[in-house]
Amino acid sequence: MKWVTRKSIRVNRTATAWLIRRFVDPHAEFFFVDADRVAECEKREGAIGFDAPGARYPHEDARGRCSFEALVEEHQPDDAALRELARIVHGADFADAVSLTPESSGLRTLATTTRPWRGHRSSTIRSTPRCARDSERALESRGSRDCSLGARTPCAGPHAEARRRGRVRE
Repeated sequence: MKWVTRKSIRVNRTATAWLIRRFVDPHAEFFFVDADRVAECEKREGAIGFDAPGARYPHEDARGRCSFEALVEEHQPDDAALRELARIVHGADFADAVSLTPESSGLRTLATTTRPWRGHRSSTIRSTPRCARDSERALESRGSRDCSLGARTPCAGPHAEARRRGRVRE
């Protein structure tokens, strides 16, 4: 099955892609597009959208759930560990809910401090933590695609451009 979301790795997008691959669709193919193109890609590719405006599983649905929570409720409602993880992801994803669980603030901090400094022009931008690089590589190697091109593309993660320019050390 095909899945589509916004470009750039963030808490909910990362967690939801992991959930989909691990518990919903082990052969999932992911598309990463601009936010305003998610609905178009859903229609054209027959993909299921998540964590984006107008997606089947939006960033925040009518019940206030993030896409991770909605998918857990729909596909794994009896799994207590995933339900608790959904609370953690919700708290990390929504700034006004960061105190929902103690882990939420830690996850939010990790997710927001592992990106390179914006506007930094040095050729030695701080290296991405190994876990983030590995997550991007895992998605890339398992069929991440750019919906507009319809072909396999390099990692669309937040460090992809800096890595291509040699600004992020492996």
